[in-house]
Amino acid sequence: MRAILTYHSIDDSGSPISVHPDAFRRHVDWLTSGRVKATTLDELLTLPSASNAVAITFDDGFENFEEHGRRLLERGVPVTLFVVSERVGRTNAWGDTASPGIPVLPLLDWPALRRLREEGVSLGAHSRTHVDLTGLTKGLLEDEIHGSADAIVRETGVRPTAFAYPYGHVNDAAAAMVADAFQFGCTTDFQILHDGAKSERLPRLDMYYMQRPGRIEGWGTPAFARFVSVRHKLRQVKQAVLRVRRPRKRMLS
Repeated sequence: MRAILTYHSIDDSGSPISVHPDAFRRHVDWLTSGRVKATTLDELLTLPSASNAVAITFDDGFENFEEHGRRLLERGVPVTLFVVSERVGRTNAWGDTASPGIPVLPLLDWPALRRLREEGVSLGAHSRTHVDLTGLTKGLLEDEIHGSADAIVRETGVRPTAFAYPYGHVNDAAAAMVADAFQFGCTTDFQILHDGAKSERLPRLDMYYMQRPGRIEGWGTPAFARFVSVRHKLRQVKQAVLRVRRPRKRMLS
C-alpha cells in the first residue's frame, strides 16, 4: 500500500491544521521503524502498488517545521515542503484575514527555506497567496501557479517539481496548468495511492486524522482500510457542501 502523507503545523492547539507534537513523535518513530519505506514523491510513484511505502509532505511552510520536522531530516526521511511564495516570512492569515478555529502562526522566511533545501528538503509550490484557484481567470491562475514557481526559483535557485492546491480545491483548468508546469500536483483527496492515479491530482492522507495512538500503526490492516474509506467518503461530502455554500466571487482579469 502506497500513500502520500500530509502535515501542516505541528503544535498543541488542536486545530484542524495541527498535529500535536506528541503524536508527531509517534509518527516519526513509526516512519523510521522499517514498517514502511519513507521515500520521495518521485520514487513513490514508480514503486509497485503492493509496496508499503509513503512520501511525506508539509503544506504552508510553518516556522515550527524547523523544530519538529527536523526529527525526520535527522533520521534520513525525505520531506517535501509546500511554500506559499507571497506569504514567506509572514503568517498563515491568508488574505490578511484569520480563519475561524485556525491559529495564526509564523511562516518560514527565505533564508530558513534555503537552509532547509541545503539540508535535503524538497521545496514545492503552494500558490502565491493561498487563494482558491477554482474561481480565477486564466491570467490570475497563471500568476498563482507559475508565479509561485518563479518566486521559488528566484529565491532558492531550484525550480519546484511539485504543487499542492490550496484548500485542496482543483478544477480542470487548474489541473491542466499544474500538469504543464509541474511533475506532480497534490490534492487533499483522502485516499491511498492507486495505480493509474493522475500525476496532477494525487491523493493524500491528512495526518490530522491519524493522531490517535495505534491509528497509523495499523497501516495495512482491514481496520485501517475501513478508516481511510469512511474518511474519504466524509471528505467528499464535506467538499460537496462547501462547493454549494461557497460564494461565487467575481472573477477579475
